[in-house]
Amino acid sequence: MASYVVMEPPGRAGNGEAILVRDGFSWLAFFFSPLWLLWHRLWVEALLAFIVLGLLSALSETAGLGLAGSLLTLLVSLFVGLEGQGLKIAALRRRGWRESGVVEAQGLADGEIRYAATLEAQPEPQAPALVPDAARARPIHTGMALGLSHNPGRV
Repeated sequence: MASYVVMEPPGRAGNGEAILVRDGFSWLAFFFSPLWLLWHRLWVEALLAFIVLGLLSALSETAGLGLAGSLLTLLVSLFVGLEGQGLKIAALRRRGWRESGVVEAQGLADGEIRYAATLEAQPEPQAPALVPDAARARPIHTGMALGLSHNPGRV
């Protein structure tokens, strides 16, 4: 089973409008790192991937690294494959989205169904009481206190 991180948009918590982001390795992000980042609107990350991959390929040609240069570019692709979904979640957080939970499911459609079922099972949030319950109020301490204490009537 795969796990999906549920991201809810800002200001609309609990209304069912959410994005499920699969947590795990992404093969498309591994094979097409900069293009995958551009597709998911991760502009800064895509620019950094283009720059790093370009620098590594130029370094491998000028310094004659050969296999080591290819392995370094493979390492960058492996990083994007492993952390691509995390970068996507971080970008959503920067845009004001918040994590509301994790859903385990066989696929995305199953995850959406499970998320919708959890929304239906939750009770409606109640408005906070305007008058606090006096029974749950703290008793007033009139005895000795250690440290700074409030002494009514004194300035």
